[in-house]
Amino acid sequence: MKRYGILFIFLFLSGNELLASHISGGEMSYEYLGPGSITLGRYKYRVTLKLYRDCNAPVGSAQLDDFVTFTLYKAVSFDLVRNIKGIAGSEIKLSYKIPDDPCISDEIESTVCFQTRTYSTIIDDVPPNLMGYIVAYQRCCRVGGMRNIISNNVGATYYANIPGFYFPGVETNTSPVFAGNDIVLICAARHINFDFHATDADGDSLSYKFYNGFSGGDPSNTAPDPAEKPPYFPVSYKEIAGYTADQPLGALVTIDPKTGLISGIAPNLGPGANSIFDITVLVSEYRTINGLIQKIGDHFKDLQIRIVDCNTTTAFLSPRPTVCDTLEVAFQNDASNNPEPTYLWDFGDPASGINNTSTLPTPTHTFSAAGVYGVKLVLNKGIACGDSTTTEFKIFPGFNPGFTVTGTCLTDPVLFKDTTKTAYGSVDSWHWDFNDYPSPRNESTLQNPSHTFLNAGSHNIAFIVTSDKGCRATVLKPILISPKANFSVPNDTLICTIDTLQLNATGTGVFLWTPNYNISNVTIKNPLVSPDVTTVYYFNVVDTSGCVGKDSVKVSVVDHVTQFAQPDTTICTTDGIVLKLESDALYYQWTETPAGNTLSNPKIKNPVATPVTFTNYHVVGSIGKCIAASDIRIKTVPYPAANAGADATICMGKSAQLMATGGSSYSWSPAAFLNNRLIPNPVSVSPTANIKYVVTVTDTLGCPKPVKDTMIVFVAKIKADAGPRDTSVVLDQPLQLQATGSTNYLWSPAQWLSNTGIANPVSLPQADIEYIVKVSNDAGCFDYDSIRVHLFKLNAGMYFPSAFTPNGDGINDNFHPIIIGMKSLDLFRVYNRWGQLIYSGKDAIKGWDGTISGRNQEAATYVWYAEGTDYKNYKITKKGTVVLIR
Repeated sequence: MKRYGILFIFLFLSGNELLASHISGGEMSYEYLGPGSITLGRYKYRVTLKLYRDCNAPVGSAQLDDFVTFTLYKAVSFDLVRNIKGIAGSEIKLSYKIPDDPCISDEIESTVCFQTRTYSTIIDDVPPNLMGYIVAYQRCCRVGGMRNIISNNVGATYYANIPGFYFPGVETNTSPVFAGNDIVLICAARHINFDFHATDADGDSLSYKFYNGFSGGDPSNTAPDPAEKPPYFPVSYKEIAGYTADQPLGALVTIDPKTGLISGIAPNLGPGANSIFDITVLVSEYRTINGLIQKIGDHFKDLQIRIVDCNTTTAFLSPRPTVCDTLEVAFQNDASNNPEPTYLWDFGDPASGINNTSTLPTPTHTFSAAGVYGVKLVLNKGIACGDSTTTEFKIFPGFNPGFTVTGTCLTDPVLFKDTTKTAYGSVDSWHWDFNDYPSPRNESTLQNPSHTFLNAGSHNIAFIVTSDKGCRATVLKPILISPKANFSVPNDTLICTIDTLQLNATGTGVFLWTPNYNISNVTIKNPLVSPDVTTVYYFNVVDTSGCVGKDSVKVSVVDHVTQFAQPDTTICTTDGIVLKLESDALYYQWTETPAGNTLSNPKIKNPVATPVTFTNYHVVGSIGKCIAASDIRIKTVPYPAANAGADATICMGKSAQLMATGGSSYSWSPAAFLNNRLIPNPVSVSPTANIKYVVTVTDTLGCPKPVKDTMIVFVAKIKADAGPRDTSVVLDQPLQLQATGSTNYLWSPAQWLSNTGIANPVSLPQADIEYIVKVSNDAGCFDYDSIRVHLFKLNAGMYFPSAFTPNGDGINDNFHPIIIGMKSLDLFRVYNRWGQLIYSGKDAIKGWDGTISGRNQEAATYVWYAEGTDYKNYKITKKGTVVLIR
């Protein structure tokens, strides 16, 4: 049984119990009432706050206050103008929605109930202000346990932006007021569609978006009086669960920027869910001023809504392709349900009699004839929370696709023939894929195409065919394309006039050699030939697939071998040399004296020889029984033993003595810094960087080839770096020094240093001081650097200028903190007069350059907020204002 009662319990409790959460939303609006009543040139406004309290708030939650306080601040500068106390509330209005959806579970208490109270006051004699005003109210606390925000003891701030005369005439503006339904109850994971639009008395154009709510007030200060200065900070959303200010109901729910209509699919919260969500909608006003559309103000409302689990069923039938091979069709609901509902199927086939319906979850139906049928599925018929759907089924059996193939040779066209038959309608399209890439004609839409294949082997032919009744089928058939006749013949060759040669061809099929001249048999693969003049023999084969192949062999006839060898020569020991032989022989056999194994291949025309001593190479070239012989003699001499000497290390500005040995003449490169590059022992005079010298050594007594060797002169550059030239600390702040440049360090003076002989001692200066560090290496090279330390006798902290001038002159162009004695700048934010965040960063040097997305911002007063950690790990927070001057 559903629980339709509403229970109000008013208890007079003391202490923190009265601070329990109760705020469920609110909206602050204003209305222009005309000129001020006292002073000429001033204005009068009525400001109205509408607050919501959850009737179902926990026992002990505070009630809606009888009296509240509104606080008026100047926009941008946030100077306090007025604090208006004792604003009486209206009679409490009760609004509730008892769930009338039978799909909502009886086990869930889902009644939505709000107590609503309005507070209204007239603010008279408001002086004109260029940037306008912000009127604010703050109260702790919001209803706890909300699904999309971190809501424990989070207060609420509601405020209205009253525009000034920055745009002419807008100081008489009246804000929009939201007119949507305040009572919202939604089924989880179901489509939602609820109105959140506003009305505007001035007829301004309105634009909507999801926005963040604002925090304000806490258990220690439940109703701040006066309200805190802007800017106001947003509540924290549970982003890890997928909820943000832009997506308060998840990614599937959006708001129409033109109408304020909220729609989409509600979050899926799981069985038994009963959750409260906080949503805030911002409406922006636009007006045409001097021919331009200008934004003149923002207004927002936040409200809690309730989303509950609903016992719904879903019927869904996916679209089906035409059934072309049978009258029997299996059915199922394509949506899952838990618990399982009851089923009623209507197959739209009255001719099938009692078989036209079924109560099975997954029935099978045999249709009485071909045709188009409307199938309907009803879930939980006659029971609450049912669903139904219909879809169209096309039944046209008797569609039998197929094709035949004629021809399988690579070089000939292969013919394809469609053999598809259909009992209903006619075949109306064909698509062939011959799987023959990269053929430019790999596909065809003809009914009976032909194709000449580029590639031999197996091809999986894909044939897609359709009918005008919606039937579609794909037929896959592999075919084997034979290459041109698989055969080979020997290369062109030579024979001696007194020789006989066997022509060894390969392949299978029927063979024919032509001409029939001095050949043993013209119909075999390997006949013997003995032509006495040069002859070309042609070979023809027809294989078992009918593919034809042709080739030829040229047999050149000679009566001797023509052969010439290179002259004798000398080489350096261990070098190789190609033995150059001019010869028309077919075969070669090399031998060497003294005997050895110094040839790369003794049976080729031009082997590589690598002799270790004086050697004679003898070669016999042959064409059959015709031969010729030649000799080549190779003498070897040793290489010079080049030695550039050992590497050397010198200090910057010193010179290095070089010393080479092993030959008769020397040449050093590069010549840089050398007093003479053509002697064995030059001096490298004061090189400025590491340099690698290569010496080329030649020997007139041995191998004429030069030999190179290398040595390196290392120049030790000691560049001392004591860190930044100047630094500063506060009293009692340790300073970690950090020098670099080499391996040995010595600091002076030793005053206030933890250790003078390391790179990174700690200083605890008690006054301004300059430290000098000597940096050296083990070779005796050294350099000096220093660092000046200025001591500020004040507390560690962050210090901010009151104005900056981003005009690009390099002076005061950026607004940033000066941090002294700070370990880090953890947060630095800047807000405009609307309370919108326009800069956020942690760079204490760069800061804000006065732009947003590259666009210069107007000259005005801006609000900043910063957080940092000092050298003692204490957190420091500051806020204030800065003036941008242009």
